[in-house]
Amino acid sequence: MVSGSFRSSSEEYTKLIGIYSRDRALQSGRALHAHLIINGLVRLTHFASKLITFYTECRQLSDARKVFDIIPQTNVSRWIVLIGAYARHGFHQEAMGVFCDMQREGVRPNKFVLPSILKACAHLSDQWTGEEIHTVILRNKFDSDVFVNSGLLDMYSKCRQIEKARRVFDGMVEKDVVALNAMVSGYVQHGFVKEALCLVEEMQEIGLNPNVVTWNTLIAGFSQAGDDSMVSEMFQLMRVGGIEPDVVSWTSVISGLVQNFRNGEAFDTFKQMLGHGLCPSSATISSLIPACATVADFRHGKEIHGYAVVTGVEQDVFVRSALVDMYAKCGFLYDARTLFHSMPVKNTVTWNSMIFGYTNHGYCNEAIEHFNQIIEDDEKKPDHLTFTASLTACSHGGMVELGQSLFDLMQQKFGIKPKLEHYACMVDLLGKAGKLVEAYNLIKMMPIKPDVFVWGALLGACRQHRNINFAEIAAKQLRQLEPDSPGSSLLLSNLYADTGSWGNAASVKKMMKKRKLKNYPGCSWIEAI
Repeated sequence: MVSGSFRSSSEEYTKLIGIYSRDRALQSGRALHAHLIINGLVRLTHFASKLITFYTECRQLSDARKVFDIIPQTNVSRWIVLIGAYARHGFHQEAMGVFCDMQREGVRPNKFVLPSILKACAHLSDQWTGEEIHTVILRNKFDSDVFVNSGLLDMYSKCRQIEKARRVFDGMVEKDVVALNAMVSGYVQHGFVKEALCLVEEMQEIGLNPNVVTWNTLIAGFSQAGDDSMVSEMFQLMRVGGIEPDVVSWTSVISGLVQNFRNGEAFDTFKQMLGHGLCPSSATISSLIPACATVADFRHGKEIHGYAVVTGVEQDVFVRSALVDMYAKCGFLYDARTLFHSMPVKNTVTWNSMIFGYTNHGYCNEAIEHFNQIIEDDEKKPDHLTFTASLTACSHGGMVELGQSLFDLMQQKFGIKPKLEHYACMVDLLGKAGKLVEAYNLIKMMPIKPDVFVWGALLGACRQHRNINFAEIAAKQLRQLEPDSPGSSLLLSNLYADTGSWGNAASVKKMMKKRKLKNYPGCSWIEAI
């Protein structure tokens, strides 16, 4: 039943759609949509564009497309609305598809739709289409638009073409802080933090002053690089420019410390942040929680969880995903599962955390059940980590045929190119099952150079099945990749000894002694609390 509030002005309709979009209130939004149809208002571009945004926010792409199709075809802005909505909400492949439909109908792109397409190209790493769009921009003289140029900068940066991004930046007649931030972000993303700082200094000389986003990006870059002195300098330069470090600034430092496994300093920085009177955001909490993902730091994790509840950020999907991951890694699988099932909204990170949790604790069937739930739900999209976790479960559980089918599914249905970790999982899966010839052939067919994990998986399987021929090949490759590591030589020596080839075992030991490769004994430790 339609509420009486629907009998309102145009502004109130717009406000209602915005509220339903924010809350993802699908049923209420559909009721309002029906009311607009009855009153003949749904074909108005203003309402239609709001409905497209609403359905996209609710991940109902087919409904968004239906609304798009009822807008009069003479209205060029219909394309801008749909492509923009898709790009904003992460449906980049769909945005590209609509753009292709637009071109087939002979509609020429304008400066309002190009930034959305460039954003889709950036996230899909589609440099070829991005360069074609760049040609269209130059031909139609759209390169004077700051949003178009910022889109180009972002596209080239995400496609790892940082030099082309810089040429676009240098060619801009009027540079603003938006373009500066796009270029600085591109540098930082690829590890060129010092170059980013030099660019900021150059722009300051011509009167273009950085804003808080610029400084936060630099802080994040130097923090991830572990350069504490430069992080401190960035804080000082911010204050000199009249900008006080905000929550994002402190979060960047905390995130960098955690990524560099400096967990104690991350907790200290968190306390300093609180001492400055700042309230941590959900991003701060979710950045700090991974530092608690060991049994030794679990006490801190419980404290952070309590703080998240008190401050009201515990309901954030990223915070809860990080908590699920923490509980699972610390061995509290029941708590991880309880938290997981209590979440009303789960993203891919959440599902990955739970699948990894089940896999690492030997619950391989449960891991695969959760994977199946993802691929059966059209609203969820597995990523490369989802398949890494699932292939690992297949390997641990000895599910060879299932693992091979998942490896094919990843490429054929979801268009995910296998990374080194996927190949390592497959080699481990085949090797443990005794299919050493298939494992070796897979390595030879890899389009990327195998790393230590791939060859290590083969060598480990050779030790298990006492296959000297492939073990010698794997050990040779590992020695080339890690000449100072004794691991591969030691495994080969033990394999020779297991098969009674004492002469070869002695030769390997002699080689290790000659190259001064030492095997350091392992140890165990516990912390008394």
